[in-house]
Amino acid sequence: MRLRGSACAAAGVLLAVAMGCTGGGDDDTPQVSPAPARATGESPRATPTPTPTPVDPVSLPALMRREHTGSGLRLGAVLDRTSAYTRYAVTYEADGLTVSGIMNIPEGRGPFPALVLAHGYIDPDVYVSGQGMPREQDRLARSGYAVLHTDYRNHARSDKDPDNDVNLRLGYTEDVIGAALALRDSGRPEIDGDRIGLFGRSMGGGVVYNTLVVAPGLFDAAVAYAPVSARPEQNIDHFQRPDGDPVVAEIEDRHGTPEQSPAFWRGVTPLHYLDRVTEPLLIQHGTADDTCPPAWSREAAAAFEKAGKDVELRAVPGEGHTFGPKWAASMDVTEAFFERHLR
Repeated sequence: MRLRGSACAAAGVLLAVAMGCTGGGDDDTPQVSPAPARATGESPRATPTPTPTPVDPVSLPALMRREHTGSGLRLGAVLDRTSAYTRYAVTYEADGLTVSGIMNIPEGRGPFPALVLAHGYIDPDVYVSGQGMPREQDRLARSGYAVLHTDYRNHARSDKDPDNDVNLRLGYTEDVIGAALALRDSGRPEIDGDRIGLFGRSMGGGVVYNTLVVAPGLFDAAVAYAPVSARPEQNIDHFQRPDGDPVVAEIEDRHGTPEQSPAFWRGVTPLHYLDRVTEPLLIQHGTADDTCPPAWSREAAAAFEKAGKDVELRAVPGEGHTFGPKWAASMDVTEAFFERHLR
């Protein structure tokens, strides 16, 4: 994967860590055929040009190979002013699409480390800009972080991508990558483009997993709250199929079922590419979560650990999917984690 933005080259975002992993490198590494043998006295022949192994265009390896872009961060209308921060409507460019969102910029002297927030599933037909993580946006800005909450494509004022749902919503991963690149490229004195963290909740936690394998080194640290499964077929079976979501049939018509097309489903499962991850990851999950089963986070954390990655899973006793009485304490842990890696 190549990341483009005026400040990206210096960021050194493409690190590949060749440690033990669950699958991984074979799927996205170009294969070079050996040169044919020559008989004695035969004229030298040109070495054949290496041919990259084909990958499905709807896959994590395809996103790894893509030259991602993110730029044009624009602060629009002031939505709110508090004693601690100013809240703006924003837009930025991600891989050719305009994506909307909100941004909280702290009062005082910057530059401030930045956080990209990736929200959970909300029906795009009812979603409003900045929805999904209001408590986190407020608290983190009050703690001195420039907070960019992406709406994602197809939400609020963002451009439309009609194939996003049938393509397993991989576009959201591109939107998060674009957000980080736009922060690095912004040139704004309030934003420290060299210190950026990622924070995803529920579906956004799945976006965190994808982003860590697609763009290693782009972020300095990542947090996932009550994340969905790292296996897309589990999410479909748990959320979409029981609700009779018609997009399930479209997905299976276009890409096949896991039984029919195991290679496709492997290619959209981040657990098979954890060898690429370079960032520390904190996962927090309530033990009483009946929306996203805690077992999903246990499986993901075990896979990261098996791959030799810096991962911490924190089970929050008694908390459900949205976190209630222990939310503030969980945020203390989150802030301490970002403090260690971004300050």
